Amino acid sequence: MGTPRTDLAHVLTRLEGNSYGAYKQLKGHWRMGDFELIVDRVQSDPYAPPSMVRIRVPRRVAGIPGHLMNSAAQRIAAGDFLTRAFGRAARDLGPDGGKGSGGIFVVHVGQEILQRSSVLIDHAAIEVRCEIALPAAGRRIKGRAAQRLLTEVLPSVVKRSLLFRNLDAAAFDRHVRGYLDAEHVRSQLAARALVAFVADGAVLPRASGHRDEPLTDHAVPFESPDNLRVTLTLSDGTEVSGLGVPEGVTVIVGGGYHGKSTLLQALERGVYDHVPGDGRELVITRADAMAVRAEDGRAVRETDVTPFINNLPTGADTRRFSTTNASGSTSQAASITEAVESGATVLLLDEDTCATNLMVRDQRMRALVPGEREPITPFVDRVGALYRDKGVSTVLVTGGSGAFLDVADLVIAMDAYRASDVTARARQVSADIPSGEQTRPTEIFGELREHVPAATSKDDGARGVRAGGRGGERGGYREKPARGRGLGTIQRGREDVDVSALSQLVDPSQTEAIARLLDQIDRTADGRESLNELVDRLMTDVERDGLDVLAHHRGHPGHLALPRRQEVHAAYHRRR
Repeated sequence: MGTPRTDLAHVLTRLEGNSYGAYKQLKGHWRMGDFELIVDRVQSDPYAPPSMVRIRVPRRVAGIPGHLMNSAAQRIAAGDFLTRAFGRAARDLGPDGGKGSGGIFVVHVGQEILQRSSVLIDHAAIEVRCEIALPAAGRRIKGRAAQRLLTEVLPSVVKRSLLFRNLDAAAFDRHVRGYLDAEHVRSQLAARALVAFVADGAVLPRASGHRDEPLTDHAVPFESPDNLRVTLTLSDGTEVSGLGVPEGVTVIVGGGYHGKSTLLQALERGVYDHVPGDGRELVITRADAMAVRAEDGRAVRETDVTPFINNLPTGADTRRFSTTNASGSTSQAASITEAVESGATVLLLDEDTCATNLMVRDQRMRALVPGEREPITPFVDRVGALYRDKGVSTVLVTGGSGAFLDVADLVIAMDAYRASDVTARARQVSADIPSGEQTRPTEIFGELREHVPAATSKDDGARGVRAGGRGGERGGYREKPARGRGLGTIQRGREDVDVSALSQLVDPSQTEAIARLLDQIDRTADGRESLNELVDRLMTDVERDGLDVLAHHRGHPGHLALPRRQEVHAAYHRRR
């Protein structure tokens, strides 16, 4: 890296009034008193993406106690806390005079605590990866404004957010301890034959449909039914009680607006750990639980949908089913079998977002259209076998069809956001009022064919790229590395992969990481390794060595957050 330079203020003053391209002189390593500034990439003009920089503060200078970041789990939580602290300080202390004044930016964070590339904690230092927009007047450098930004504002941001003496020590401890508590609770679920846990006192409702913060007015704290209450331990050995959702088929019922979907959405987000004060800190779901819905128009690529769709009149092979424009039922069937293939042990469904003809088939339709003429086997007939045969549990919200009462192991009713166990009553209703859907449960779910990605031919031009490498050429068109476009789109060359229906993606940084993993899958596929094997190997590398292994820019990994294996699989399947 070479010896750090110390004359940044002088250089910036000298650049006053120069053309914007002269900012490229800033690239490199600078000593800034107690910390170091590494400029990895300088933006090409005022309208280009901001410059990529890293800030390294020695651990002895930061002074953060070891008990907050000694273990890998503690470093994840501490990195998340410091990302938030740095972002707040940059907003509070940074310029507010418009785009020409420049600014300091770190990745935006939500209610979930995620493993991120924004802060790296190693044995020697704490490193923040952020972006700095360098000040300009038109296309001319504002050197004095840049000097103030980099030599006055930036050091103030660093001191406020990365030096322990200036941080809220109690809040830091709560953040790390809360993450450890949630992880410890999640580690107990499988051994207790539970798929999820909802602590008594949890606040499930959100502020609004577009805001993920907790509802503060008139929110009803969650209270578990007495017979479903379980007690688990936190990381320090203290106990916590709440609803234990058991393995098997759980149906959630209740009137409209009484909290059914709110509970399910909390379970969807329960695959992640949450910040203190979120209300869902101890709403914990197995990490591999997958939310499934119908997605009209999604792409399906050689997916085995035979458990639900077979004997098509066109003669299409449903063990290798492909379409660029799936119907609601076909898309949901594909999503279910893809989730099972990805290793999900829990499916989360809401009938409001499901395809009715895949979920149930009533008595009249069975009579009108004979079974041998109907290629769809409804989910209600497969859900029990899915658990017995594959060990995959289901949590389903329903408000319009009673068919699933016949196959449910547990029925939870939500009434004014209060939960009760109505399983016995549901079974009596099923006995007294036969279902019009006339369920016909199957004995086995059936074997699924695994995806084996084909090897990419060099003659085709490899789309995949190594870190810091370049893509291939195809028909004179040079492919760029895949990249995330917000939360719901991955751009791969001239194709946009729509992942907007993956409701458990919570951060655009996850989408960016998935884009890079798709490139890695293409680059490493050999036609023999299954998709599961490829994804497991790549994710193991990332979890072991950090998100930096996915970096495109040497030294700066960009804005990345760890996705789940399930979403990597799902994105792969949605490519056209």
